[in-house]
Amino acid sequence: MVLTHTTNHSYSHPFPAVTLAYFLRYCSPHLNPFASHVISSDTLSCYVDPETGRLHTTRIHLKKSRLPPAVMKLLPASLTGGAADKASYILETSVVDMREGWLASESRNLNYVGILSVVERQLYTVPKTFSASTESTDVETKVVFRSRLGERIRDRLGQVQAQAHAEAEAAGSAGGWFARLGAKGIQRSIESLASTKTLDQLGKSREGMRIVLERLRQTGINRVLELRKMARERAFDGAAA
Repeated sequence: MVLTHTTNHSYSHPFPAVTLAYFLRYCSPHLNPFASHVISSDTLSCYVDPETGRLHTTRIHLKKSRLPPAVMKLLPASLTGGAADKASYILETSVVDMREGWLASESRNLNYVGILSVVERQLYTVPKTFSASTESTDVETKVVFRSRLGERIRDRLGQVQAQAHAEAEAAGSAGGWFARLGAKGIQRSIESLASTKTLDQLGKSREGMRIVLERLRQTGINRVLELRKMARERAFDGAAA
């Protein structure tokens, strides 16, 4: 089962500013109040391809509650680990071509992939109708949800148990949440819950980017970088303590 959502948005800021805001959006909750769920953000690799001039970056983010709470409540502790507070590592890769005017990124969760895989791809581009008087940047976001949980449960049950499980479903047996929904029903439910949560989060993400862009415009990059430095110092002091 696969569920896909595509959204489009336009920022009233030039492409270089939007690109900078993209890389700074998680640097500090003081800069972006919508990034308070980001526990940490680290760069794994960053280089410029000498042939194309494109910037390639790989980062890893640790975020709170990647799985929607509604999904967490429905799943047994044997699958989620049983902890109340959840966090997930998100792997982000991006490529920027400043000369051609585009940024392509992909983010995917590294935890709970057996329950739910969420892959988010974004493409930031300079509008084809670009003019100096109306500088803006377009972004297309495509999110793909895939749950294999139903397949895992069916495999664990085994062929004999799976057959009995299916017969119970056909007879209308109330054998628990998994039994009532079946493998495909489980997958659809998880993907639907996750997509609803993610669409809400996309709105907050856009608002966070807007705030970062406005602060870049009002205070300049130096003040923003100061906030980033202060956030890193606080994180270092907290880790040392």
